[in-house]
Parts: sequence; structure tokens; C-alpha cells
Amino acid sequence: MRHGKRVKKLGRTREHRKAMLCNMAASLLTHIQIRTTLTKAKAAKPVVDKLITLAKKGDLHARRQAYDVIRQRTLVKKLFDEIGPEFSKRNGGYTRVLKLGTRKGDGAQLAVLELLMEKPVKVTEKEKKEKGAKKTAKASEPKKKEIKKEPKETKAKSKKKTEKKEK
Repeated sequence: MRHGKRVKKLGRTREHRKAMLCNMAASLLTHIQIRTTLTKAKAAKPVVDKLITLAKKGDLHARRQAYDVIRQRTLVKKLFDEIGPEFSKRNGGYTRVLKLGTRKGDGAQLAVLELLMEKPVKVTEKEKKEKGAKKTAKASEPKKKEIKKEPKETKAKSKKKTEKKEK
């Protein structure tokens, strides 16, 4: 009986499933967002969350554990140097799954798995002054009146009119 078995098998052997989830995690960390089926996205989400938690720790043992999953030194470096510090203030929930719809070929439910990276917009004092100057300059300029032009007649219409006049 299958009581208490929590692992989604995804129609693959244990080794194939592990390799697929590791590759999906690597793709997500590379591209920030991936499109896949809903069940694969739900299966890959905890793998990525655990990798980001390791990156937040930042020690050598955590790096080696992350390398066991990802197997790409440059990506592990990016994970620990860029992505991990980005999530330093967040306690879990680093990814989200958004449902897209169904795939045309087989009707599989599609989803987007993405990292919840915040991109703060930093506005300097110079930019604030420039924006204020642009607004005042636009307000001082008088508005131009729009003149509506009638559409020009096409050649076919003009020929018909000349034929009617000749008759």
C-alpha cells in the first residue's frame, strides 16, 4: 500500500527525478523564472527554497551541500554572492508558483515558477530635481490645438466621382 508516501514520482525513476529537479533548480537560479507543468513546479519549489536557505548561511559546508545539488561552480558562486544576500531579510517563501492554463498538445496544466526577488528603485536627488524641472517646463508650455483632417479620397473613389460628373 502507498500510505504516507509524500514523494511525487512524476513518472520517473528516483535518479531521473532527482536529476530533473536539480536541473530545474539550476535553470530557475539562472533565469529567475521558468515555465513548466504545475506538478513539476510544485516538486521543484522546495529544492530551490532549500538551496536559498543554504546560501543565506554562507559557510563552506553549505556551499558544498549546494554544489551537490547544482553541480555548476559558477552558479553556486552566483547563488551565494548575489541571490542569497538578496533574501537575507526574508524567512522562507523565496519562490512562487503561478498557474498559466493548459498546454495545447496534451492538456497539461502549466505554471510559472519564479524567484521573488525585489528590485528596489533608487532615485537620487539629481533625478528628483530633473523630474520636478520637467514637470514645470511642461506646465508652462501652451497646449497645441489638434486639427482634425478629413481622410483623403482613394483613387477608386475619385475615379467614380469623375465618371458621375461626366455623365
